[in-house]
Amino acid sequence: MFGPTFVTDRFAECTGLRAWLTAMLDFEAALARAQADTGLLDRQTAERIARECVPENFDPDSIAARAAESATPVIPLVRDLAERLPPEVASRVHRGATSQDVVDTAAMLVARTSLDLVLEELRGVADECARLAREHRHSLMTGRTLLQQALPTTFGRKAAGWLTGVVESAEALARVRRHRLAVQLGGPVGTLATLGNEGDRVVSALAGRLGLAEPVLPWHTDRTRVGELASALGTVAGTLGKIAVDVELGAQTELGELAEGHAGGSSAMPHKRNPVRAVRVTAATRRVPGLVATLLGAMPQEHERGAGSWQSEWEPFTELLRLTGSAATLTRELLTELRVDTTAMRTNLDLTGGALLAERVSAELAPHLGARRSERLVSELAGRARENAGGLRAELLDDPTVRSVLSRERVTELTEPGDYLGSSELFLGRALEAYTRWKETTTGDPGL
Repeated sequence: MFGPTFVTDRFAECTGLRAWLTAMLDFEAALARAQADTGLLDRQTAERIARECVPENFDPDSIAARAAESATPVIPLVRDLAERLPPEVASRVHRGATSQDVVDTAAMLVARTSLDLVLEELRGVADECARLAREHRHSLMTGRTLLQQALPTTFGRKAAGWLTGVVESAEALARVRRHRLAVQLGGPVGTLATLGNEGDRVVSALAGRLGLAEPVLPWHTDRTRVGELASALGTVAGTLGKIAVDVELGAQTELGELAEGHAGGSSAMPHKRNPVRAVRVTAATRRVPGLVATLLGAMPQEHERGAGSWQSEWEPFTELLRLTGSAATLTRELLTELRVDTTAMRTNLDLTGGALLAERVSAELAPHLGARRSERLVSELAGRARENAGGLRAELLDDPTVRSVLSRERVTELTEPGDYLGSSELFLGRALEAYTRWKETTTGDPGL
């Protein structure tokens, strides 16, 4: 009922039951071939095993149901695989490996496929942020702190902030993709005793065949890699969630500054134009911190094999990939069709008649009246402007103390928001330069 709201078809497929089954079978096929590569198994037997390691030969629902008996899906999987082979070949299936070797390596393979898609979507999100930053580098709007109007900024500067967050979180995730997805092969206690003195060579051959990193040693109860991946995905999700929240706030009727291209309706109110994609991103990313916490909480594991803590990772791991990837897809779609109402932004900016520039006026008056007196005076005038709804500019022009120091023209200049943007343009330019460098250095990189 609720799954499609959070997870897109693409990420449901690459993290689903068949994806995990395929990854586990890929491990078994590669293990047989790696043992043939190192002379522990004849090539003909290895290829006979590998030929049976295709998902269509297995019933994933049956394997999942029978997994409960042993707290692992590997035992029914290996049993089904062995039954498809002659006895002399079946005895060579899964040799030297343990259940955790299969599941952990499968997790790395599922993660690799998912991360490639996540990073692809993040590139699209970054492209849209960069486009908005360029197009709206001079679109004035209100900067808000604690949900209140604060100082002027531009929508381009806001989009540049989104852009930097996306680029930096994508870079961190790409580092995990490139360097931290490693094969797992250690046997029962991480010694590979079954393989004699050839264990390290088999690990190396297995890593090469699967295209995964070769670890220093088996990492059964060293969950650093899982923790790093979870943290990187959590940071990406938080970055996407921030964009969604900004869109939701900007789409409020009272602001009307932003709108989704395909807004959703209401079951009871025909006039509603709900920011549905932003809502879906928010819903997905709000679930992520709990999943990250579960994976980090599972890191301390008992001796050479976790008793329940390892199993506790499986669903949060899968859900984390699904939710973060789907949020990236939805954010890209959201930004591609985002409607920016610069007129509404300017109207909102002018609501207080220059009150956002109170800081600037106070600084201008300070050399003449003293810092404390000028600050107190401007604060009083700003309060009077709120009560009279006439705006700070009008109060400044009517105040004799202010007018004894500042001309009408200078008051007007000081309360013009477009002249008080500080280094906004510089920061925007730096964000775009960093984005351009990132694009250039990641072109053709499978980890983006």
